[in-house]
Amino acid sequence: MNYGEKRMTATLSIPVSIAKDLLTGAEWSPGDVRDLLHRAAEIKARPAHFASVLRGKHIALIFEKPSLRTRVTFEVGIQSMGGFVVFLDHTQARLGERESIPDVARNLQRWVHGIVARVYEQRVLEEMARSADIPVVNALSDKFHPCQALADFFTLEEKFGSLRGFKLAYVGDGNNVCHSLIFLAARLGVNIRIATPASYTPDADVLADARRVAKETRSKIELFTDPAEAVAGAQAVYTDSWTSMGFEAEEKIRRNIFKPYQVNRKLMEQAAENAVFMHCLPAHRGAEVTDEVLDGPSSIVLDQSENRMYVQKAILHALYS
Repeated sequence: MNYGEKRMTATLSIPVSIAKDLLTGAEWSPGDVRDLLHRAAEIKARPAHFASVLRGKHIALIFEKPSLRTRVTFEVGIQSMGGFVVFLDHTQARLGERESIPDVARNLQRWVHGIVARVYEQRVLEEMARSADIPVVNALSDKFHPCQALADFFTLEEKFGSLRGFKLAYVGDGNNVCHSLIFLAARLGVNIRIATPASYTPDADVLADARRVAKETRSKIELFTDPAEAVAGAQAVYTDSWTSMGFEAEEKIRRNIFKPYQVNRKLMEQAAENAVFMHCLPAHRGAEVTDEVLDGPSSIVLDQSENRMYVQKAILHALYS
């Protein structure tokens, strides 16, 4: 199959052109992203119509990091579309230690139809994608988490409708989730305001790419160091762990630096009326967010978590249709 060809979805009449791999989220155009969210809504509404999309397909899940949401939503999602999962636990031995990454990828493509990988380093995914002709999906790396960000915007679209001009505030570390939110916000015309300490801003290359796309969609991407300024008038407030996996040695230092960036009732009061709270989970209660906010009526974190499965099913459907 030529994965780059325009093709029709099973239930949608919209032709889409999807890249072979999903490594960052930047591979997909604004139109592709909108179509993907439409596809996810169709799958959520009528899952039985997609029960055979992956019939006869074997997908390898390679995980270097522990997981709850990512592993369960991919496994259940793949199986619910008729596919089979091969789980490869690399939490003890990192990819590339036992044999080279190209060798792993070239062997896997002889047996399976796709690779979903949760890794420490983005370069591992990129090397795997260069070495294999089957789709490679980023299930989290040190630089990007596209499946999470797509599910986040799908959740917001469910709650608010069209997201063009929507105001999203992100507070905390300019990390992998932040990068993917920036990429997707630019493609959906969302205005994103990011508050981080001065030494923890998002990567310059991510900002540059997003601002290029934002010229087309009229998205605004703004950086702040004051969380209250970023949150003022926001319709959604998002935070993530202050210390991502792989940075545990910095935890004590980061806790002190990020303390003013905690999302609590006082900060949420700066947001728009009926603003929602978002977190990709797992949450460190009493650190980046208080229990009062995480468990409160404005929190939509469980909706985000549930929607991971539908969006990931839509991603796989796009890659294999």
